[in-house]
Amino acid sequence: MSDIGIVIVTYNSGAEIAACLQAALRTGAEIVVVDNASTDNTIAEIARCGVRLIANLENRGFAAAVNQGAVTLHTPYIVLLNPDAVIQSGLDAMRAACDLPNTAGAGGKLLNPDGQPQRGFMVRRLPTARNLIMEALLLNRLWPNNAANRRYRALDLDDRVRTPVEQPAGAFLMVRRAVWEEVQGFDETFQPLWFEDVDFCRRIANRGYLFYYEPQGVANHTGAHSIRRIGLEIRAFYWYRSLLRYSAKHFRPWKFRAVCFAVLTGSVLRSISESAWHRSLKPLEVYGKVFRFAGRCLFFGWRNGVVVSGPN
Repeated sequence: MSDIGIVIVTYNSGAEIAACLQAALRTGAEIVVVDNASTDNTIAEIARCGVRLIANLENRGFAAAVNQGAVTLHTPYIVLLNPDAVIQSGLDAMRAACDLPNTAGAGGKLLNPDGQPQRGFMVRRLPTARNLIMEALLLNRLWPNNAANRRYRALDLDDRVRTPVEQPAGAFLMVRRAVWEEVQGFDETFQPLWFEDVDFCRRIANRGYLFYYEPQGVANHTGAHSIRRIGLEIRAFYWYRSLLRYSAKHFRPWKFRAVCFAVLTGSVLRSISESAWHRSLKPLEVYGKVFRFAGRCLFFGWRNGVVVSGPN
């Protein structure tokens, strides 16, 4: 299976990476791990498995690290694999899906520890401004079964059948190298994480390519192992900043500003509710930073070289 290469990005992934690599090695694929300056035993665990390692001296962010790994591979198919994902089967089937006409790549089935598919995560539709407004306002959390949220999270997906999809999860995603190079990989301005894979799928769709969900490609997936190690204040700011960066890049200006306003409102709601829940003033500080950033975007646009216009 030397025509398939696997890129894994690690950050303090010592508890997960050994199982991930052992399963990946059994596929026969070429493997490269890019480590973003881990401070735990991640490097030692990778060394024990004997795979190629790129050890960054600083955390370059997820998108940049994926691009680093992909450029070192020369295989016609590239698999993006999270360090907490353990491949069970199906790379051949995913490769076959990639070879269907006008196809960019294929995502597999991700399973929870209890063996149930990660519905709502492993496949989604590309978010609209309405979806992100509802996310920011907590409406999807308060009313998860609303029609817009169910459509966004592709809860109507038949996970037993190969089918065209808009946004397979980047945790276990095979991409044809030719298409990866055509769109120049991930956008590294989504830094350090979040929405880089959504943006990638959007740019693929804009060029007329398809993705497929391939149920024979299966991986066990813990999920969010690195995110849990990021403090609340950093985590919240990064997520909202990437959400706004995506909105600025892909939505028309009035829709972008509608998302900004929703983030402003949602950050107030979150600061009040989380302060009460945790009996702490820390969330006020956290979401105050989000509020100020969203306010600047609302009144002055995105000030990071982003064209505040898009096709939607």
